[in-house]
Amino acid sequence: MSLFGDGLDAAVQKAFTRPAPKSAGAQMRYLVRQLKGTKAVAQLLRVSQRTVERYVKDQIKKPRPDLAARLEREVRQRWQPQIRARARQKAASTDGIVIDTRARMGYTAPIGSTDQDRVRHLTVALPPRYAARLFEAQEAGASDTQLQAITAEALKEVYFQDGGRRAGSLEEVRFTDVEHIEFDL
Repeated sequence: MSLFGDGLDAAVQKAFTRPAPKSAGAQMRYLVRQLKGTKAVAQLLRVSQRTVERYVKDQIKKPRPDLAARLEREVRQRWQPQIRARARQKAASTDGIVIDTRARMGYTAPIGSTDQDRVRHLTVALPPRYAARLFEAQEAGASDTQLQAITAEALKEVYFQDGGRRAGSLEEVRFTDVEHIEFDL
């Protein structure tokens, strides 16, 4: 499970104008239309082509839990691509992204400052350039660790240094033990 990647996806999904298909049959029909055939869907979901056909005809209604999860994930990834792209573009160019997190944070600073790690709950609006970096990294297949590093850098500049108004000598922000993270556009 990717905490940061899933969080970014959830933020973008809030922009959807219509709900994604709920029933297994409707989800399967949607994937068949998207991938232009039952064979491609069968390979994607790791089931037989006949199984896909039976879901499409509503002969099977309730998938196994593992298949239901894969089906839901694949539909969600493909649902309303233009709206998803528009939401990402808007966040990356004008609106930015809001992060709400509860995690252990500390920093590396010169001797004499209180750089002790502690659990903090922050809600911070990040500027568009950080939203752009997060989305670009996610599309490039960045790991959760890489997304976490970008987020830590953003928190360093926006929260700890307040855009250059304080803590100018701050070297690095440690952002670990993430208990909760949520993004909002």
